[in-house]
Amino acid sequence: MYQAGLVSVSFRKLSPQEVIDAAKAAGLTCIEWGSDVHAPCTDIARLEEIARLQKEAGITCSSYGTYYYVGKDATEDIYAYIQAAKILGTNILRLWCGTKSSVEYTAEELEAVYAQGRELAKIAEAEGVILCMECHGWSLTDEAQSALAMMQAVDSPAFQMYYQPGQYRTLEENLEYARMIAPYVHHLHVFNWEGDKAFPLKDGLDLWRAYLSCFEGPRALLLEFMPDHRVESLPAEANALFELIGE
Repeated sequence: MYQAGLVSVSFRKLSPQEVIDAAKAAGLTCIEWGSDVHAPCTDIARLEEIARLQKEAGITCSSYGTYYYVGKDATEDIYAYIQAAKILGTNILRLWCGTKSSVEYTAEELEAVYAQGRELAKIAEAEGVILCMECHGWSLTDEAQSALAMMQAVDSPAFQMYYQPGQYRTLEENLEYARMIAPYVHHLHVFNWEGDKAFPLKDGLDLWRAYLSCFEGPRALLLEFMPDHRVESLPAEANALFELIGE
């Protein structure tokens, strides 16, 4: 039902080969490659090398973690990211939605973001990919209502969501968010944070069982960052993820 994977930005200082080796050693089966360091969309040779390395290791690409901002970047710029995702072997791209908190948007600004979202969705549909909005603070998806409004305004199966709990929200607030956007969610970023403090995932399994109860169907659960920022902690985090999903 679930794929257990890793977000490559967890280890920006490691090479792609080292990220792949760490993921495989921990028993993970997929990686979301970040476009900022490991897999720039303009570096075709590097993208092809990553695709080769992950194939040799028996690892798949769950998704392409871009730093494309809806509402800021030019619509046509999405094509380079789509090409990169296809080279890596995925049809899922993670995008950022907006450049500021949802409460800061005027009605006119919102409509402009919605309009670009609809343009991007048409491109994604034609290209056979799915654009998933990052679920994150200080963006247009920082609240469940604003994220849901974005999904409804674009109204396309090619324009969807990620989910991650908000580290500054209560459990009930996070569950409400999850329930509201569940029909649109493809992948989840998994970590155990409370405020500005990070804890081992094993200490948050009950919380995560509650979050996962809001979703149905197969999806990727992607470990994002280690509680101590050390790659040596990945096996323990992976084991906690396996316990969470019953493997």
